[in-house]
Amino acid sequence: MTEIEVKIRSDNPEKLKEKLAAIGAELVKDRYWEENTLYDFPSRLLFGQQRALRLRTENKKAYLTFKGPPLKSRKFKIREEYETEVKNIKQMKKILKELGFIPTFRYQKYRTVYRIKKLKLCLDETPVGNFVELEGEQSQIVRVAHSLGFTKQEFIKLDYIQLIKNEG
Repeated sequence: MTEIEVKIRSDNPEKLKEKLAAIGAELVKDRYWEENTLYDFPSRLLFGQQRALRLRTENKKAYLTFKGPPLKSRKFKIREEYETEVKNIKQMKKILKELGFIPTFRYQKYRTVYRIKKLKLCLDETPVGNFVELEGEQSQIVRVAHSLGFTKQEFIKLDYIQLIKNEG
């Protein structure tokens, strides 16, 4: 599946929630804690190829995600993404270790998920600030961002790893 997304910094999450309600966004998943761990080979092969293998936990669920290298785009982060739910996280960690993967980066955040038609909107509270992440078709992203009072100039293509490393 091809993932198309942007992040936008939000200095006022409460006002953003009001705007989301005003434009008819549906709350899909209330605020929850999420922990993300990136895995790579000791040689950092995946990082060097701009690929990512992530194990994400939220509440009692876990997901393994592979992300391909970003495709060329001036305003949007576009990349292949494959994800599956993991039933036993302890066993998954053992499998990754046996395959030669090591944890290379960990980050955490609170996330609240909304939806407008096919567009997914995530309000993320991270150590480097609050963001709204819009995922869907490019035209929908632009239209909804505009209705929330944002412009294309505010679009951020960086992922949270890059944002966190840039702050440090």
